[in-house]
Amino acid sequence: MFRALQHRNFRLLWLGLLVSFSGSFMQAAAILWHVSLLVPADRRALALGMVGLVRIVPIVAFSLISGVAADAFDRRKLMLLTQTTMAVLAAVLAVLTFRGLSAVWPIYALAACSSAVGAFDLPARQALVPSLVPREHLPNAIGLNTIMVQLASVAGPAAGGLLIAAAGVGWVYAFNAVSFLVVIAALLMMRVDPASAPLGTADRGEFTLTAALEGLRFVFRSPLIRSTMLLDFFATFFSSATALLPIFAQDVLHVGAKGYGWLYAAPAAGAVVTSGIMVRAVELIEHRGKVLLASIGVYGAATIAFGLSRHFWLTFGCLAMTGAADTVSMVIRNLIRQLETPDRLRGRMTGVNMVFFIGGPQLGELEAGLVANSFGPVTSVVTGGIGCLIATTWVGATTPALVAYRRTEQPEFPPPAEGDETLTVER
Repeated sequence: MFRALQHRNFRLLWLGLLVSFSGSFMQAAAILWHVSLLVPADRRALALGMVGLVRIVPIVAFSLISGVAADAFDRRKLMLLTQTTMAVLAAVLAVLTFRGLSAVWPIYALAACSSAVGAFDLPARQALVPSLVPREHLPNAIGLNTIMVQLASVAGPAAGGLLIAAAGVGWVYAFNAVSFLVVIAALLMMRVDPASAPLGTADRGEFTLTAALEGLRFVFRSPLIRSTMLLDFFATFFSSATALLPIFAQDVLHVGAKGYGWLYAAPAAGAVVTSGIMVRAVELIEHRGKVLLASIGVYGAATIAFGLSRHFWLTFGCLAMTGAADTVSMVIRNLIRQLETPDRLRGRMTGVNMVFFIGGPQLGELEAGLVANSFGPVTSVVTGGIGCLIATTWVGATTPALVAYRRTEQPEFPPPAEGDETLTVER
């Protein structure tokens, strides 16, 4: 099950990202908690929703050119630049917090800058993995990466909640800054054969506007790819209640920072178990389109149940179910896109996809905050789950090809090369 870790370069990156992702998830949870402490109670929901807005605007702005950059430049060097920059931004946030930060705008500004840098890091990171292992070990590497991300999603917020309660949010930001150094060290320690092309530079494309528009046209002219991206966006837009978890922890469930950390990690806990199952089970699913739509339906229903719950462990279970259902849909969505995308457009398709799979939850946090500010957090979550069910039904009704999509269905061109399977390591 761990055979891909025998390759030194992949093992270095895997271990480095495990630490770094844990720090990043800790910081994501800490920012929401920090904002909730800095604003008055009557503006808290809107302020939390704004966190999603400041994160998505840079992604929308840079999504096209970041995908082109991943196809045109040395991906290892690009990652060194992005990881270093994100470490500096986290360190600045830690210093400001230790000095007694009392306004929310620096948090928004630094979150936006980090999101902009991350928009370039994601395509480069996903495209680098296939150059670190031979083709026969790539599926195993993808499975290990998926599990690694989900483990960090559980460990990071849970540890972050404990650290916030024990020492304050500033130490969470400081830990995240240090965690980036582990990835930087891993990238520097990779062995590069001087007789071959540098890691991640094979088949470079051109860094031009024409190349970016080509990727955009491809996505929107492909019904299957377009529908999977729409499902990703609408499901997370309507059912993204992460930004409201501080309110549920403080005002509804009364569990404090420690309970908040566990609630924040609950979706990832469900995802960890499910991702281990899906590594092997995905090849056995015949009616992939129908299973995809059903899993998103479960995601919406679990969100409704979470909004109505008044008990901590029931809420935890509902959130864990959203993570499990989202993992099933994520794997199938990514598999469809892999089979339907030619290798030369991989980075650009990933760049466009970022707008959907990151934009959905971030804009959803803003929508959840606005509704919660006017009608309360429970109404916001429950109506969001209902909206998810309606959107899923609409996409399924308007895309018959997706409903009919099966495991035995063949793409119009040969299956993608090694770089095409890396999408399964990210949401």
